[in-house]
Parts: sequence; C-alpha cells; structure tokens
Amino acid sequence: MPFRFALILGVGVIMGFGLSVGRTVQAQREIEPPTAVMNDESDNDGDKTVPWQDARLLAEVLEHVRKEYVENISDQELIEAAIRGMIADLDAHSAYLDPQEFDEIRISTTGEYSGVGIEVALENGVVKVVNPIEGTPAQKAGVLPGDTILAVDDVPVSVENLNDTIDRMRGKAGTAVKISIARAEVKDPLEFTLSRAAVQVHSVRDQLLDGGVGYVRISHFSETTTSDLERSLASLKKKNGAALSGLVLDLRNNPGGVLEAAVGVSDVFLEDGVIVTANGRAADARFEMDAHPGDTLEGAPMVVLVNGSSASASEIVAGALQDHRRATLVGRQTYGKGSVQTVLPLSDGHAIKLTTSKYFTPSGASIHEKGIKPDVMVNENDVPKPKDGVDVTESYGSKEDVELQLALSTLQQKALGAIRQSRAP
Repeated sequence: MPFRFALILGVGVIMGFGLSVGRTVQAQREIEPPTAVMNDESDNDGDKTVPWQDARLLAEVLEHVRKEYVENISDQELIEAAIRGMIADLDAHSAYLDPQEFDEIRISTTGEYSGVGIEVALENGVVKVVNPIEGTPAQKAGVLPGDTILAVDDVPVSVENLNDTIDRMRGKAGTAVKISIARAEVKDPLEFTLSRAAVQVHSVRDQLLDGGVGYVRISHFSETTTSDLERSLASLKKKNGAALSGLVLDLRNNPGGVLEAAVGVSDVFLEDGVIVTANGRAADARFEMDAHPGDTLEGAPMVVLVNGSSASASEIVAGALQDHRRATLVGRQTYGKGSVQTVLPLSDGHAIKLTTSKYFTPSGASIHEKGIKPDVMVNENDVPKPKDGVDVTESYGSKEDVELQLALSTLQQKALGAIRQSRAP
C-alpha cells in the first residue's frame, strides 16, 4: 500500500551518525493516494490538470535541448532535471528524491538499518570511527572509537564520495563485508570480516550529574526517540535512587526529524494543553496535537539547551515547553524552520518531498525564519570555537561545556525559587 511521510526536517546537516545511517528522518502515515483527475473542469484547484499551453511550452524547451544542446542528454535525464528544478524552485526544503535518497529517508524513519553498526565522522580528511554501537557486529568484533576506516571490501575510502563507502557497509542481514582499519598504536592495518545485521539507532543519551540532576541529549527525532527518552529517564531515576531533582534537555545541533516524536517528547513533560498546530491546503495538513495527563518528572525544574542549529522538530519541543512555562530555554536563537514536509512516493521508486504545512507553537506563534529566543541568552563569544575537523557535539555534557554549566546554574536558581515560594506564608 502506498505511504506518505510527514516530515519535520531541519537544516539539512549531516549528523555524525547520519554518515552511516541516514541524512533525514520523518514520520510515517498510511494514506490512500488521491484519485487521478483526467480533465480540468473541476473548480477545485487541486483537481486541475496542467493547461495544454504550458505543457506544450515545456515540450518545446525539451525538444530544443534534445536537438541543440552541446552534449547528448537522454530523455530520462531531461525529464528528471525538469522535475528536480520545478520542486527545488518551490522552497529550500522541497526536493525530488531518487530511489537511494528515498531509501535513506525510510531507513532513518524507523531508526533501524542493516549494516555493521559504526558511527563515523569526517575528521581532518579521514573517516574516523566515533563509536561502534553496543551489541552490533562492529562492536563485537573489536572495532574501537578513534579507528580510521581505510577501505570497505578492498575499495579505498574516498572522502569526496563518502556515501559510496557508507553504502558498501550496508547490505542484507547475514551477508559479509570486509573493513580495513588503521589504529594509532598498531603498525599494520587491521582487517575485520563482519556479518551484517539489523542495527537499532538510538537518538538519546543520558548522564546523571551532581545533585541528582539528569542530563539527556537528543541528537535527532526518529520513531524510537520517545521510548528511548522514557527509558533514559527511568534509568537516571534508578541510578539516582530517587526522583530527579531537575533535568537538562539538550537539543543543540539537533536538525529535527519525526513530527510525532517531537510531540511525544513534549508530552513526556506536559500535563495538558496544545503542543503544536499546523495549517495547510490539504485536509490532513491541518491538525492540532495535544498533551495527555502525566509529567514524568513530576514538576521537577527543567532547562532546555538550544542553539542556531536546533531546528524544526527541536523547535516544536522548545516552543511547547517554553510557551507552557514548563522549561527555561538557555542558549542561542534557534534556526527558525516552521514548516512540515510530506514525502510522496512516485510510481518508479522516486519520491517528492513537498512542503505541505506551516506549524505554530501553543501560543499561536510562527517561528519560521525567526526562530525561538531563549529565556537566558548565551553570548556567542563565550562559547569556545571547535577545532577544524572536530565534531562540536563531542564536548556536550562535559565539564568543559560552557552552555551546560550555565544551564545547571539556571536550574539551581529555579530550584531555589521554588523552595522560597513553597515556604512563603
């Protein structure tokens, strides 16, 4: 049955894990495709066909290019170029997807793919292993963080064509792949022959800080994010031996993802009220999503960390928690992407990613091209600049994390304010 995917995509950046898993994430909804209309007699704009004069103009241009362009271009290439240009001209977030790009989207929707389980990042012109995912073929075989990937199935890694390397590591579960690796303390390259398996991608990591404060970082929003978050909070509570005294939710450099995941994450901390509304031309592009009773933190103070690369789904969460005064936002102005994209599969394996809605925070504000202003602003000059080739997120959650320290100070002030208020006559 055909599918449509509702997207809340961000800035289009490639995350560290995105190099090995997928470049975008999205929500999936099962909807019957519309019935094709063969004439233009309807008064509904959505039912009209292209006027024959415009179709003739397009055919005329295509014919000139076919006959007179300096190089021979196939009809298929010309048609695809025309479609790609038409969609790209709509806005910065709409796109024509080839089958491989469409497959990337479907992979990152579920948070699962078939491969060896290596997080990689481009660092100083080489492909470094950031982390072998626990329980995956790579981790079991002994691949270590900091290893450099030299070749896959004897094909040297090309930083100019990194996707080719990524594709070689993927494949059907149970099939073998050989990976050549350089390790700092080992003279000769190491070779690992791994059996591919289903790999679960988790977007949430957690840490228990001093004073019973939880730290949770969400790198992107996929279908598993809400359940991953709930497991992290339960784990932190268990480690603490009591309810958390507060929480820092880190959404910095989070480019967005699954719409339902953003709503689910917001709902974890809200008792009631609107989380997000959206408006579009199609009936299913107009909706309102609300919170359900139950705050997992039971009212414990929260700080949400954001920056200029916190986009889309991240902004839905930040906007909802700020508007409901459930959390204090600390950091820098967010990216400002207030639109929803829907991925529409086409008959030949291609798809189009089309902007179908604009969304609004609970207060009714549109953050599109404006972003969200934090309650506590961080001066850009106070944040250390990362070294070339170093992933900026590596320092997140550490004692060297300037913004985290400000978040903890803000959290402490909130807790003291709550105590004073409870003691007031």
